[in-house]
Amino acid sequence: MSSIENPLKILLLGDASNCHRTLAGALRSMGHNVILASNGSGWMETERDIDISRAPGTFSGAWLWTRLNTMKWRRFTGYDIVVVSNPNFLDLKPHRTQHFFNFIRRHNRSVFLTALGTDIPFLDLCNDPDTPLRYSEWKIGDRPAPLPLADPDALTRWHTAPMQRLNNAVYQNIDGAVSVLYEYDLALRRVLPSRSIAYGGIPIDTAAITPVYIPDRPDRVRFFIGIQQDRQFVKGTDRLLAAAKKILEKYPQKATLDVVSNLPYSVYIDRMRSAHVVLDQLYSYTPATNALLAMAMGLSAFSGNEPEYYNFIGENELHPVIGCYPDDEMIFNTLENIVLHPENLSILGRQGRQFVMRHNDSHIVAHRFLNFWKKKIDIPTNTLS
Repeated sequence: MSSIENPLKILLLGDASNCHRTLAGALRSMGHNVILASNGSGWMETERDIDISRAPGTFSGAWLWTRLNTMKWRRFTGYDIVVVSNPNFLDLKPHRTQHFFNFIRRHNRSVFLTALGTDIPFLDLCNDPDTPLRYSEWKIGDRPAPLPLADPDALTRWHTAPMQRLNNAVYQNIDGAVSVLYEYDLALRRVLPSRSIAYGGIPIDTAAITPVYIPDRPDRVRFFIGIQQDRQFVKGTDRLLAAAKKILEKYPQKATLDVVSNLPYSVYIDRMRSAHVVLDQLYSYTPATNALLAMAMGLSAFSGNEPEYYNFIGENELHPVIGCYPDDEMIFNTLENIVLHPENLSILGRQGRQFVMRHNDSHIVAHRFLNFWKKKIDIPTNTLS
């Protein structure tokens, strides 16, 4: 661990897809004192220092609220930096979350947001008639995407008065926000001034991942897809799975498919390592955690692959992600091309590993977060800290 003269005391509050846990590890290796409080990213059961998960049951919300209040003075005060993962960072009713946010705002030096998932500014970006996004999980061109068609009341639930008040309370009282995706950065810029926004990216602990790489010409392309039962319409895995099954029907000797559902994080990662191509998501412009982990392993990933993202991060050389417009025929044709030209996969896999080390290594990402936080609270920055 690095030793620094004035380590910061940092609380990461909430998590998604292991992002804050990976960030915490990198910050600790720099010598900072970091506590992670999360629900373990739900079914993923990722590691955390303080468990703030909500158990099932009739009185589960009351039990979580009681537990938080019992330890709030001891575990949630006195930090230099507190970072919430979302305005709705607790699995509680909005007014409870807002009350707890007000408490941490009063009793800590600074509070930041990591734009790490869906919130009202992102929803408003996706559903604006003039949105710069050609597609998202909410709209494809001018048409509703499968998500709002399957759940017509979803937008209404996000825009209730209590949710709006919570969103406003957070965005009006944070010291700044760091995005992890290109799309989330666009959403932040609709509600915050540029000086209060930075891009961090998703941290990947590349040092802990030994690449497996893909044979120069595999006899059978091994596709892998992880299904989150409650997020299929968000990620588009329902359509990716349907296309992959058609590929297997047409090319039974050229491809295999491994389908997993809601596995714990550690088991999921081990299972992924046997794949050649990880089918991640359909509606994103940016490769997210699942795809980046696959790429760090030297595998190929089907995920966000739009030129706006590469331009945003200034990457003109490495474009290793496979992707396409969310059209079923295009999805099938893209997967078919993979099966018919498996010799391309090893090249993409090696480029993917390079890409993640260049843009998403956890220490590179942690420096971006840390330098932005320090700048906003007037602490001298040192990129070697």
